[in-house]
Amino acid sequence: MTYGWAILIIAIVLVAFFSLNLFNPYTFSPKASPGSCQILRPNGPGSNLFVSEVGLCNTNEIPQYVGSFSTASHSLIDLTSFVPLFNRNFTVSAWIKSPNTAQYTTYSDLGVFGESNASGTCYVNSCMHLVIRSDGLYFGFYGDDIGSNKALADNVWYFVVWSYNYSSNNKYIYLYGGGYSELDNSGASANAFQAQSGVSCIGSEMYCGVGWFNGSISNVQIYNTSLSQPEITALYQEGIGGAPTNIQNLVGWWPLNGNSKDYSGNGNNGVPTNVIFTSSWENGYTAP
Repeated sequence: MTYGWAILIIAIVLVAFFSLNLFNPYTFSPKASPGSCQILRPNGPGSNLFVSEVGLCNTNEIPQYVGSFSTASHSLIDLTSFVPLFNRNFTVSAWIKSPNTAQYTTYSDLGVFGESNASGTCYVNSCMHLVIRSDGLYFGFYGDDIGSNKALADNVWYFVVWSYNYSSNNKYIYLYGGGYSELDNSGASANAFQAQSGVSCIGSEMYCGVGWFNGSISNVQIYNTSLSQPEITALYQEGIGGAPTNIQNLVGWWPLNGNSKDYSGNGNNGVPTNVIFTSSWENGYTAP
């Protein structure tokens, strides 16, 4: 009986430790402090002359914090000064995790990133969204999407990339993590983006006010070029705390490591609404 009680107590302690995530190897790993790596642009935002990385970059450290978003509190980060991506080549990458992707149907999406026209309304080809649905990832603009055929698991960190080649009008989805490591889907669009100015946000889809994301987002990077698959794979291999790989074409970088600042050197700081920067995020993350 004494041994039985001892075993029961040990089991209870182990369950408590497990619930506190103490067995996760990343819980006690070295973590990068907010702003420990930045892009320096000596000649000001938008200039690529003598652009360089400063600080502790590419050290394989994971972030101290990630952004926690909620559908209930309508969380998003307004990129109020960010120049929209319409009518150009671009790439958007982010690390994401959601606790319940099955709750989202094709009419109720988790918006990871979105843009709309200047009035905040959407017409055909004038709004872009990068979203998760219950049946997979989707990327496109109003009335014209391409989709993956791989649904995401709950509470697993994924590295997702959406890339658009304006000249060929091709859209691409890349998916890494959770057993996936590949170009997941690509397709040609019938029409190109038309809007010239607008608004952008993280944590909501194309209207920047619908399709609220539910879960965690980290290390959002945006480039004004369509990155190649080797470049995207290299970005994934850096892990969730990785620095940008192509700083000449980097236009926005929001690590979400404790704040919503843009560390690309272009000054596109975001304005958070109901976003919590949490330090307990390691569960579900596996380093590349």
